[in-house]
Amino acid sequence: MRLTQINLAGFKSFVDPTHIPVPGQLVGIVGPNGCGKSNVIDAVRWVLGETSARHLRGETMQDVLFNGSGERKPVNRASVELIFDNSLGKAAGQWSKYGEISIKRVLERDGDSSYHINNIHVRRRDVADIFLGTGLGSRAYAIIEQGMISRVIEAKPEELRIFLEEAAGVSKYRERRRETELRLADTRSNLQRVNDILQELDKQLEHLRAQAEVARQYRDLQGALHTTQNCLWLLRKQEALAQRNRHAREVERLGLELEAGTARLRGAEKRIEELRAAHYAASDQVHAAQGTLYEANSEVARLEQQIEHVRDSRNRVTHQIAALRTRLEHGEGQLAAARAGLSEWRTEEEKAGVQTAACEARAAAERDKLPVAEEAYRATQTRRDELQRALAQAEQTVQVEQTRREHTEKLLQQLASRRERLEEERAGLAPPDAAEVDGLRAELDALEAGLAHKRDMSAHVERELPQIEQRLRERNAGLDEATQQLTGLEARRSALQQLQDRLARGEHIQGWLASRNLERAPRLWQGIAIEPGWEDALEAVLRERLNSVVLDRLERAASWFSDPPPGKITVFSPEEAASSGSAPWENLSPLQSYVTCGDSGVAAVLRDWLHGVYVVADSGTGFNLRSRLPAGGMLVTREGHLFSRHGVSFHAPDSEYHGVLSRQREIEHLGVEIGVAQQRLSVAREAVSVGEQEVERGKSELARLHAEVNELQERQHALQMQALRLTEQAQRAAERAEQIAAELEEVAAQNALETGQREAASATLDQVDIEVHQLQAQVELATDLYRRAETVLGLQRESLQQAEREHQEALFHLKTCSSKINEIENSINVFSETIGSLSRSMAELERELAGYDEAPPQEKLQQALVQRAEREQALKTARDALEEMESTLKQAEQERLACEQKLDPLRERIAELRLKEQEARLTEEQFAQQLAGADEHEIASLLEKGARPGALQAEINRLNDAITALGAVNLAALEELQNAEERRNYLDAQSRDLTEAMATLEDAIRRIDRETRERLQHTFDEVNRHFGTLFPALFGGGHARLVLTGEEILDSGVQAIAQPPGKKNTTIHLLSGGEKALTALALVFSMFQLNPAPFCLLDEVDAPLDDHNTERFCELVMKMSGHSQFLFISHNKITM
Repeated sequence: MRLTQINLAGFKSFVDPTHIPVPGQLVGIVGPNGCGKSNVIDAVRWVLGETSARHLRGETMQDVLFNGSGERKPVNRASVELIFDNSLGKAAGQWSKYGEISIKRVLERDGDSSYHINNIHVRRRDVADIFLGTGLGSRAYAIIEQGMISRVIEAKPEELRIFLEEAAGVSKYRERRRETELRLADTRSNLQRVNDILQELDKQLEHLRAQAEVARQYRDLQGALHTTQNCLWLLRKQEALAQRNRHAREVERLGLELEAGTARLRGAEKRIEELRAAHYAASDQVHAAQGTLYEANSEVARLEQQIEHVRDSRNRVTHQIAALRTRLEHGEGQLAAARAGLSEWRTEEEKAGVQTAACEARAAAERDKLPVAEEAYRATQTRRDELQRALAQAEQTVQVEQTRREHTEKLLQQLASRRERLEEERAGLAPPDAAEVDGLRAELDALEAGLAHKRDMSAHVERELPQIEQRLRERNAGLDEATQQLTGLEARRSALQQLQDRLARGEHIQGWLASRNLERAPRLWQGIAIEPGWEDALEAVLRERLNSVVLDRLERAASWFSDPPPGKITVFSPEEAASSGSAPWENLSPLQSYVTCGDSGVAAVLRDWLHGVYVVADSGTGFNLRSRLPAGGMLVTREGHLFSRHGVSFHAPDSEYHGVLSRQREIEHLGVEIGVAQQRLSVAREAVSVGEQEVERGKSELARLHAEVNELQERQHALQMQALRLTEQAQRAAERAEQIAAELEEVAAQNALETGQREAASATLDQVDIEVHQLQAQVELATDLYRRAETVLGLQRESLQQAEREHQEALFHLKTCSSKINEIENSINVFSETIGSLSRSMAELERELAGYDEAPPQEKLQQALVQRAEREQALKTARDALEEMESTLKQAEQERLACEQKLDPLRERIAELRLKEQEARLTEEQFAQQLAGADEHEIASLLEKGARPGALQAEINRLNDAITALGAVNLAALEELQNAEERRNYLDAQSRDLTEAMATLEDAIRRIDRETRERLQHTFDEVNRHFGTLFPALFGGGHARLVLTGEEILDSGVQAIAQPPGKKNTTIHLLSGGEKALTALALVFSMFQLNPAPFCLLDEVDAPLDDHNTERFCELVMKMSGHSQFLFISHNKITM
């Protein structure tokens, strides 16, 4: 790719949209300090993904935004766009098909940053991927900022290795390896989590199998509990209904008593109302008397207040008259002083008038002289300006003609260079080979045929794969069914075995047995077997002896009588038993014939215990034969009923040993069934395994075909793009040839035109030079006359200004005198008016003082006091009558209160009964709600006659205790067990997939390391060789090399060793600044020779070089510009 243009807007100093074209392979950026040259380098680094503000010469990333100036406001958006020519299609990835690539970065003031490639929003990583391995990027060696060239060679070995990796093009491998390591770490973490889940799941499966059996017992007990609870609720409901009816009848009786008492209360209340009306009338009379008394009191207070007001007014008027007299005397003094000042200011006014007239005459004389001086000044100024304009126009004509001639000569040189370039380009145009195009088309046709065949094969596999997966699902269903059946059998056997183990341990006497080392001694039921159906018969005969402990010697029991066991227990010794057993009697078989035992000693004990016990087919036969039994004989039925000569014992399964033999037989039977289920499960697993392998093969085949199809499609796309490029190349070559011919004709015509213009400009320039010399002499003479007239005019203007200032001062003094006279006259008028006003006010106040007299109000006050005493006596009489009425009303209120107190107990009793009735109703509704949805008639039929709540509650408690004895019950155990097993199968498959993925990723990392190591070693050798060649060329001798600081090249640092001619320095740091810069350039250009970057940016790298080394640097850059595009910034004249 080749950089063709840089567009900036709002970036640092480029506030306005700026377009910087990059037309060739070697482009320089020059200008004064501070004009923004280095900002161009920062812009390129920024758009390539730089995220460090320090490397952009700022403190924060917001510093790249234009921050305003004295005339411009700050901007809120900065954008930089790089435009590349990709006509050769060398861009990486999907962008190779575009002839032109635009890479753009935009930053908003609020911090939002975005990247775009060809106006498509992309990630920062997508931009970095385009330049991976090309030497370009935010930290690459192809962008060397100001002052950075010496830091390249002084970099740490680890930092220098980064440049070597970029030159080797392994940065993309590093990125792929990092991504692979991240995926590998995620895979390992996922595998660890799966294994942890599997371990926890295995523990859950063990618990779930035991919980499933307990769940079935829990459901049965819950059903019985629900029925008993409904019976209790129905009985409670019936009791509440009866209680409610009883309380309702009692409320009705007490209500009649309450109505009679209420009638008596109403009569008392009526009498009270009549007395209260009379009380109100007496109260009104008291209020009326109080009103008249209040009026009399008000009149007395008003007259007293009027008298006090007259006294206050006389005092106030007296004080006001004294104050007015003082003010009148002061005003008369001010009036006399103002009249004296008026005569003085009138005399001063006459003097100011005479002086003003004299100043005005002098100013008029000076003003008449000014127009003559001004006219002379304007005439000399006009003449001078005309001559200066003529001279400036002539000089401008000279400059224009000179610029025109120089521009024409420059154009002629450019036209010559352009003609040479066009002829060279026309000679170098070469259209693509037609045979190559035909070969590409033939290859495309063959590739399309192969692609169609692969697509057909892929479609066939896609059709078959769902059928294979359906067969696998059916096999998995069979496997789940077999697993569920085996789990059920094992759970049943485990539950039965737990019951047998609990019975064998004898929990109530376990401590006693352990103290005598008998907790593991065998029990009788563990070593015998009986024919099916006769278990109850043997349990009825042996009872507790069925759980007898087998001892090696019975003498051990002799010492146990002092410390007997806490419960029933039987012990025996097989060695001491020696019985021949029972013979058949009345054609009845002895019970011992149904029992088998592997131990002969135990069998002898059984014969002794079962001696004289015979089996009968049914209870009727046993009852009929019992009278003929021999002494000590006994008959037993299948149900366990026992018949002796004198009695019958009915069997009931109330012993804790009931079912021990049937459970033992069932355990043995379940063992056989479990073996069969395990074989069936093994067959199902094998079938599922085969099915999974078939599905895996199908998926692998489908993935392989898809990969081949994708590979062929990519190859097809690549060939199509190559053919398109060849076609476009041929078209562009033809179009370019036509353009070159037209441009050559245009160059020839323009060359002739510019030659004529150059000759005309030279002739005009000679003629204008003569005119310039003549005008310069005339301008000097006119300037001298102008300066003399300017001096005369200045003197005349100063005289006029002095006369006008004196006239203005005299006029101002005259106006001041007039103003002062007017002010004094106004003051005299004000003082006269004030004195007259004060005199009038004093006369009015004296008349007002004569009008204040206290005698009339005093007479009215005495009359009002007499009237107030009369009204006080009337008020006392009315209050006495009101007190008598209040006493009568209070007595009537007490009688009413007594009637009302007799009614309160009745009301309270009625309220209490109503509460009880409401409580009974709520109780009835509560139990009715509990029975909602149940059939009460059916529940009533289940209730026994005379059933009591206590008995039902006791049964509920018993069922609850039985449920509690089960402990924690998992009702969803079966479903949870099935789900857990399905989950375990899924996790097993996931674990296998993760293990395979880990192996694949580790192999990928090893392959990446191998390829990276090979490329790095090759690059190191080549760069070292070029470095050793370029260094002597730049220095005119000496030698330089690169060395590795470690054994493993993948993580080893790189160190540069350089010794200029005549120096034996041991480190780079001993070199001068110029030598460091040349050494760094030799190293960077060595990398360029191996892996040329699309373009290189150099910012004043020639600053520390002297003239001789600068020339060497320029020659090297010009030589390398044939392979890479260089954009450099310089202040050096030799470089420019």
